[in-house]
Amino acid sequence: MSDDLQTRVQLDALDRKILREMQRDASRSLEEIAREVGSSKTPVWNRIRKMREAGVMGPPVAVVDPDALGLEACFFVLIRTSEHEAEWQARFLAALRARPEVQEAHRLAGDIDYILKVRVANARAYDVFYQALISEVRVFNVTALLSMEELKSETALPV
Repeated sequence: MSDDLQTRVQLDALDRKILREMQRDASRSLEEIAREVGSSKTPVWNRIRKMREAGVMGPPVAVVDPDALGLEACFFVLIRTSEHEAEWQARFLAALRARPEVQEAHRLAGDIDYILKVRVANARAYDVFYQALISEVRVFNVTALLSMEELKSETALPV
C-alpha cells in the first residue's frame, strides 16, 4: 500500500481480520467470513466493498498450481543494462507485460537493475523466452538462476 493510500484508508481490527480471512480463501461465502471474524454479513460486506473501492483489495482471483499446468521450472532472471533512458524503459516494460511467463518484475537498487520471476515448462522454454526478450530489448548482462525447490510461497500479506 502506498503512503498516500495508507493515509486515506484507516483499517481497524475488524478490517484486518476480514483481510486475513479474504487472503486465506476469498471463495468462501460472506456468511462464513462473517462468522470467522465475529460479525454479521452486512457490516462485513460493507467493509469489503469499501476496501475494494479504496484499492486495498483487488478482484478475487484463482491461485493456480504451476506444476499442474506443466510449468515446473521457475527462473529468477537478473538483468543489468547500460541503458536507462525513458524510451528503452518503455520498450522493456512493454516486452515484460507482453510475456505471460513473467510473473513478477522488479526494478532494483544496486548492481542488478531488474529481477524477473519467470515460470516456464523447462530450460528449453526458458531459452525461447530469453531469445525473444533479448531480440526485443538490448540488455548488458542476463543471469538466470533456476530455483531447485520452492521453500515458501505466500500470496497473503501480513495484516
